Amino acid sequence: MDFLTDYLADVKRRDLLRETPVYQTSDAAHVRLDGRNCLMLAANNYLGLTHCPAVQQAAIEAIEELGTGSGGARLTTGTHSLYPLLEKELAEFKGAEAAVVFNTGYMANVGVISALAGAGDVIFSDELNHASIIDGCRLSRADTIVFRHSDMAELGNLMSRTPCRGRKFIVVDGVFSMDGDIAPLDAIVELARRHKAMVMVDDAHATGVIGPGGRGTAAYFGLENKIQVQIGTLSKALGTEGGYVVGSRELIRYLINRARSFIFSTALAPATIAAARAALEQLKTRPEIVRRLLENAHYMRHQLSTAGLKIAPGFTPIIPVIVGAARTANTLAQELRKEGLIITAIRPPTVPDGTSRLRLAVSAVHTKAELAQATEIIAAAAKRLGVIERVVR
Repeated sequence: MDFLTDYLADVKRRDLLRETPVYQTSDAAHVRLDGRNCLMLAANNYLGLTHCPAVQQAAIEAIEELGTGSGGARLTTGTHSLYPLLEKELAEFKGAEAAVVFNTGYMANVGVISALAGAGDVIFSDELNHASIIDGCRLSRADTIVFRHSDMAELGNLMSRTPCRGRKFIVVDGVFSMDGDIAPLDAIVELARRHKAMVMVDDAHATGVIGPGGRGTAAYFGLENKIQVQIGTLSKALGTEGGYVVGSRELIRYLINRARSFIFSTALAPATIAAARAALEQLKTRPEIVRRLLENAHYMRHQLSTAGLKIAPGFTPIIPVIVGAARTANTLAQELRKEGLIITAIRPPTVPDGTSRLRLAVSAVHTKAELAQATEIIAAAAKRLGVIERVVR
């Protein structure tokens, strides 16, 4: 077992060692770490719904009525009464015929891609797609062709040149998790039409964030009826747990019978499903929280850019501050933690070498005053480490 020690020593030497700090959550935007109060700027809790009283109460009532667990897989004993209600509501929200809930967004991507694609098929996958998409492509045994990030000219050329004796798929994130930019779905749909391909979009970081009423990437482009498979999570803007897929009734029936990560997993607990329903209701009835989220994202982007930090263009609440070296990103994150800011250093293999970054995630419940103060702390630490001078010269 010496290889374990060797591996851990190697990643530590390269400042790539990952650990799991334990936080005591106080509310949707603040935590306690090592006895001090900190501002959370790393969570995907975009709308702050983890601490919404209505969402919490729904979970409590579900436990009292239905217990703490589901009792089995969905196809045996686990489809309790709340599941079909949530799936109907998700389908209506996303403008689709039907939906099915998975245990996580990761399991949804792995299960859906490996169920739909197989030997002889070709998947065209953006190079910055989430790891769950990459793993789903691998498990499918289809030929996977990776194209440069959002490069539609290259995607078109690859689709023209690549032989395929089976089905073709284009798979992309709707909002990319480490860069915060949006897939050019309008151009992707046109290429799919031209080359007779199906489109899968992972809306994990788009649902509750972009599109009318937070309905996601397809709605943002007005293409709800042009996307064959929409995948997402309940664990980010909706503040609970689980993944989902929406599409045609035939697609959902097919996945229930073919997606191994659905068939062979114990179902989510009633409290989780009840909380997701309540969170979705908050999203549908309180459009102002999505507006507030995007206002905060715009404000923070402006503040950081004005301070001289290098950020990628865009308007989503995922704001990468590019610093380059993994060691620099790690050191900067540690310095900020001492100052009461929780911001994650993102390093290889999550991002390419030389593009390590701080990944800020703004939420609707942050105040402008908190974001302004956070910017001052980040800029001061970046100057101490030489990050700003190196970036802007």
